[in-house]
Amino acid sequence: MHKKIPAARITLTLIAVATLSACGTTAMRSTPVACAELPAALASLKNVRVTASKDVAADDKGTPAHCQVTGVAHERTGVDGNAYAIAFEMRLPQAWNKGFLHQVNGGNDGKVVPATGALGVLAVNGLQRGFAVISSDSGHAEADPANKHFGLAQGNAFGIDPQARRDYGYTANDTLFTVAQSLIQRHYGQPPARNYMAGCSNGGRHALVAATRYADRYDGILAGAPGLNLPKAAVQHAWDVQSWQMVHPADPDIRKAFSPDDMKLVAAKVLQQCDALDGAADGLVNDLGRCQSVFKLADLQCAGDKTAQCLSATQVTALDRAFAGPRNSKGEALYSDWSFDAGMGAGNWRFWKLESQIPPWDKLPLIATMGAGSLSYVFTTPPTMTNGTPAALLNFLTKFNFDTDAPRIFARNDLHTESAMQFMTPPDVDDPKLSAFRQRGGKLIVYHGNSDAVFSVNDTQRWFGQLQTNAGADGAAFSRLYSVPGMAHCSGGPATDQFDALGALVDWVEKGQAPQALTASLNPANKEVPANWSASRTRPLCAWPQVARYQGGDLESASSFRCVAP
Repeated sequence: MHKKIPAARITLTLIAVATLSACGTTAMRSTPVACAELPAALASLKNVRVTASKDVAADDKGTPAHCQVTGVAHERTGVDGNAYAIAFEMRLPQAWNKGFLHQVNGGNDGKVVPATGALGVLAVNGLQRGFAVISSDSGHAEADPANKHFGLAQGNAFGIDPQARRDYGYTANDTLFTVAQSLIQRHYGQPPARNYMAGCSNGGRHALVAATRYADRYDGILAGAPGLNLPKAAVQHAWDVQSWQMVHPADPDIRKAFSPDDMKLVAAKVLQQCDALDGAADGLVNDLGRCQSVFKLADLQCAGDKTAQCLSATQVTALDRAFAGPRNSKGEALYSDWSFDAGMGAGNWRFWKLESQIPPWDKLPLIATMGAGSLSYVFTTPPTMTNGTPAALLNFLTKFNFDTDAPRIFARNDLHTESAMQFMTPPDVDDPKLSAFRQRGGKLIVYHGNSDAVFSVNDTQRWFGQLQTNAGADGAAFSRLYSVPGMAHCSGGPATDQFDALGALVDWVEKGQAPQALTASLNPANKEVPANWSASRTRPLCAWPQVARYQGGDLESASSFRCVAP
């Protein structure tokens, strides 16, 4: 049975096809349109409204002179009676490098992040490199006043509307691509020579979805910390909360399950047992896989009463349970297991998993507030209409049933005809091939922090390993995965977390220079770098499954390490 495609989307697709047909041997050229004239020039696009355009001067922070365009597409009324639209911003630099960068954003989306092509690991953003960049809210507004009564779930309530779910999952990106191609053609008088997509977290998920659904459009895709199984990762939130509540059964306050010093103790034990596995005691665990067989959490269990130098038996049990990943009563895995790494004692890990410092959240962690709202409203079908107070959201996770509630991420009904796993994940997530993307010559770089508290690096490695198996000898010819020791979610943590993955991708696509090790340095914005690390420290990030081993020489230099098989 074929779905009826809205006429407006057919119109946009035809425009894109006409534009993209010029990306072959002969580019379609036309008279460039000035920035101020773009709203009128794009007035013929159905169901797209350019609301403003203006020239922006270069600033002293490296932002180049550019044309900034804002607009909306597919304005409509949802099944909940609320107004919806795909709001977007595009920035078109005067010194254009003839490339397009589709910036896909993280979290629940819901707001138009400035279209600069910025990522936490990059020192130079996409706009500064000369890319024309588009960014959007993916079809819903997180601060919609109509949803204010949902409390902390205000940014999740769009999940009531099935089209808003689809836009969030993938269809907004379809629309935005065609809008961007039209803007570029009108403003510069020619289509882009290359198309890229880049994002981290949910943005990384967007990127891997595009590599499957829109393989014919992108020459290069950069996916950071990809939530490729995001609905399953949301089930982990409930598993974590219920694990933390086991620590003190008489007082199941998850914020008290592990003190900051407790988690620093775990991180220190990881370093004690795993740091030197790569030949260098430098505060980084390069051989993460080997570490998992060497590290024994039970070694931290107190022989008697709990002290500052050990963990209680219930703490050890809770951490073991959480890191094994969620399961139903049959023992079937519902998401992924996790790796122990040295970043567990850092603030980002705690913020996600155990405790925040945000009073409106009652200082609960992100998984118990924003994460609970996503699982409740967006990833379960039908949506679970949970009260948006901290207590109610926490209670939703506390009572979440892994036999009867977890399957609802796969559920559909007459209104919500696509399950969360269908609209959120790459269609071939369990058996990735990326055949069309590979055959057109597309290049993919994925990176993931080993201390990510949101999405398991193990899940990404398993996905990538299956991709390599399916691609055979062609796997390394189009894809690379870099896991980053100590790095938290997208950036931060005790890590060398600044590296030019975007530059490596561009060189691969445009110069045929396949990346090997990426050189990572300390990010000046990272406040979790240990004080005893040299400010000049660099490290190689090896293409997975290789790991960096110390060869001798300056311990602070990447040149002293070599990428080898684990």
